[in-house]
Amino acid sequence: MWHFKSLSEFHQINGFPAPENPMLSLLRCTEHCPMGHNGFTGDFYMIGFKKMKAGVMIYGKTKYDNTGGGSLYFTKPRQVIELRNIELEEDGFAIYMHEDYLNGHDLHNEIKKYRYFDYEANEALHLSPREEQIIWELYNKIETEYYNNQDEYSKEIILGHISSILKYSQRFYKRQFINRTEMSGIMVSKFNNILAAYFESGLLNEHGLPTVKYMADQLHVSPGYLSDLLKQETGKTAIELIHIFLISEAKNLLKGADNTVAEIANTLGFENLPYFSRLFKKEVGMSPVQYKKQSLN
Repeated sequence: MWHFKSLSEFHQINGFPAPENPMLSLLRCTEHCPMGHNGFTGDFYMIGFKKMKAGVMIYGKTKYDNTGGGSLYFTKPRQVIELRNIELEEDGFAIYMHEDYLNGHDLHNEIKKYRYFDYEANEALHLSPREEQIIWELYNKIETEYYNNQDEYSKEIILGHISSILKYSQRFYKRQFINRTEMSGIMVSKFNNILAAYFESGLLNEHGLPTVKYMADQLHVSPGYLSDLLKQETGKTAIELIHIFLISEAKNLLKGADNTVAEIANTLGFENLPYFSRLFKKEVGMSPVQYKKQSLN
């Protein structure tokens, strides 16, 4: 598997002209996208826009085939990417940005908050025609600056436009979640069913609290996508919903006179009693000891 430490090497191996900036590469694709190997990684971020007619794109654990319409894809440094026989319906682009290009800029930290860089290929962002227009306008501004004799202002201007693309993408993903309310509703239902089954099957005692990754694997989505979808639908992240479910179970168990708070916390997979108590108080408004006393009275 190829690993590219520099964009110059990436261009050279793929037969592209050398990039205008060794830390930043802009590639335009028309009908064919020749770039790609049987899996490669690099020390760079990628933001890509494509309307795929044929071919397969793989990153994360899943593959993305043509579903019609334009889609934005995001990958981060050292993530395995594979592109096979990509053909496009229309013009597309890819922005490759070496991670060191962000050093000393606000985007160095800002980019880490965009969880869609951890999404899978089948969780790409599907754009409406108006959204496509906005993204293309920003890309064209980047391209103009990129090929216009870069000076001391160029980096700040280019990164400003890239930051705008990322902010718009965050907004558009929220729109995508809202437009798929039926899917997200089904996801919430399945999420709760899996939690209930996990608890009833005794897995809680064997393996402790279910992780977000476990829940995402059961639902065949990435952990980041799952949490963001649930947050949009319920106002709570995946881990918060796991905790709410367990606190609900704790409230039921605390109404019995036999078990101590410590025993109940252990039964629910909480090895740390103070953590359980803090979480319970946050959700219920009183400590588990107070709740138990109130229930028994």
